[in-house]
Amino acid sequence: MGANQKRLLLIDGHSMAYRAFYALPVENFKTSAGQPTNAIYGFASMLINLIKEEKPTHIAVAFDVSRKTFRTERFPEYKANRASTPDEFRSQMSHINEMIESFGIKHFEVEGFEADDIIATLAKAAELKGFDTLICTGDRDSFQLVNNKTTVLYPKKGVTEMSRMTPAAVVEKYGLTPEQYPDFAALRGDPSDNLPSVPGVGEKTATKWIIDYGSLEKLLENSKEITGKVGESLRANIDVVRLNRELTHLLDDVKLSSGVEDLTWPGFDASAMGLFFEKLEIRALKERIKSLPQIGGSESKEISTSVTKLDSNKLDAILKDRKDPVAISFEVLDGFLTSYSVAISDSEVFSVSDSKIGDWISDPNIPKYVHGAKYPIKKLNMAGLTADIELLAYLINPG
Repeated sequence: MGANQKRLLLIDGHSMAYRAFYALPVENFKTSAGQPTNAIYGFASMLINLIKEEKPTHIAVAFDVSRKTFRTERFPEYKANRASTPDEFRSQMSHINEMIESFGIKHFEVEGFEADDIIATLAKAAELKGFDTLICTGDRDSFQLVNNKTTVLYPKKGVTEMSRMTPAAVVEKYGLTPEQYPDFAALRGDPSDNLPSVPGVGEKTATKWIIDYGSLEKLLENSKEITGKVGESLRANIDVVRLNRELTHLLDDVKLSSGVEDLTWPGFDASAMGLFFEKLEIRALKERIKSLPQIGGSESKEISTSVTKLDSNKLDAILKDRKDPVAISFEVLDGFLTSYSVAISDSEVFSVSDSKIGDWISDPNIPKYVHGAKYPIKKLNMAGLTADIELLAYLINPG
């Protein structure tokens, strides 16, 4: 990719969230309050990997609104065989939306259309504007969108291993071009979408017919030439095949609230992501996400901290007449103070290894930030408390 080349990453939200849900055991990913987080964790992990490896300049996620679309109006049995959504998955969707927003990524849902149609619309617009486009989805209907500017990242395992479906990769796997793929799919049917196949016609036969005749329309026009039982089966199911073809075609003219140029991704909001991961107790990803660009800077700031050991008298002298804030950490054992540390800046900390403490602790003019303020207030006569970090953490995450 050239230095100025625009690269759009489009993600099928429900498709990839479902894959994350079933790839990670739900019993191993829950908050202390019992909220499942396996789909959230898997989706976030996938996003981090994709952004790090593909380096998109623009990103969007598309979601289905419901199972009722223009396709179900044409064919009420469309996707009717799918099991109801597990409650453990459903409870995570609002959090996934919140996470995407914290990433600074736009997401789309349009009543009456599927995520695939939104993706097709954005991919077509991006192609016209010279973007390179990557589509991350577990839906093979998306292969019809593949061309020299658009690649489908199709998951092989969970949400971490992806096949790059380029035009050459589609031909290698199916023996057909991306433009011919929906014709082949119409003959094959799709059990996952409850689209019926032509009885007796397998993938090899469907592929041969499309290659021999060039397109589904040409095949159907000349269906009388097909001999044997498969020919009879094809002619008896022409209406079924035509309907399959109509339903597998992705619309690329859905009206959206934003255009591709509005999908610029400058980086994630570090503060919002930090609060989100803390709320859902997903701490393992807090370090991994630091490798990605952040709003206001792409690198995390490293601070070198100096810790000086001294006695309580010297610390008392240093803090005498101080007006700037300090942060204090107390070590308490069996109800007695054993040691404490005081930070006067990001880079300078003083450590005292005894139970003596100077007059500065009761000076109300020194603003104090403390983790667990009950003990120093009751036992050490502390004054000037500005914030108890322990209480603030509880308010953010009571669980």
